[in-house]
Amino acid sequence: MKNVWTITSRELQSYFVSPIAYVISALFLVAMGYLFSLILINSQDASMQSTFSNMMFLLLLLAPALTMKLLADEQRMGTIELLLTSPVNDWQVVLGKFLGSLILFAVMLVGPTLYYVLILKVFGSPDYGPILTGYLGLLLLGGSFLAVGVFTSALTQNQVIAYFAGLVILILLWIADAAGGVAGTGSIGNMVSYLAITQHYNNFFRGVIDTTDVVYALSVIAVALFLATQVLQTRRWR
Repeated sequence: MKNVWTITSRELQSYFVSPIAYVISALFLVAMGYLFSLILINSQDASMQSTFSNMMFLLLLLAPALTMKLLADEQRMGTIELLLTSPVNDWQVVLGKFLGSLILFAVMLVGPTLYYVLILKVFGSPDYGPILTGYLGLLLLGGSFLAVGVFTSALTQNQVIAYFAGLVILILLWIADAAGGVAGTGSIGNMVSYLAITQHYNNFFRGVIDTTDVVYALSVIAVALFLATQVLQTRRWR
């Protein structure tokens, strides 16, 4: 795991020497601060369920931006060949870059937004169970989105293409529930509905941890990172 952590550390450093991390964090915090205030004022409810739901949509837009450069930029600058010929495995490269983006996302999510909980405590009596499970759900959701972004970043050397490819895949997963309804109540419809993101994260926001939802998130992460590794392997043998 030493190689993985070396790559993770390198990615974290690269985030903070470029404006990407600061711009995305600022956009996320400004949008969430506005939405949290609006929801709290209108609902008068010491709950973060609606706030978490809005975070899901924001992550849909912002997660591909965090990952679009991870492998695409390496290919554009030609450094991917040096990375692949160094004494590291392809899966270590993919995992290290994924963990770098995940750590940044976790810091961006948990640290600055904890004051929401303090505000709820001052003005009401929040139920901390759904808040804790909501943060867990968002971490799993963010991990799923970031893993998909790592995969699309491996497909191209153009960051813009990587962003929009990741966004399209995430949108398809987002609307899979509606597609499953169109497909009917048979096995195909059920399978398509199972792929829907919204089917697996609302339980977390209500304070429920279902093993099916956890397995879904981990499966999306594993499949996306596996596909990214396979893409790198094809580059190694070109």
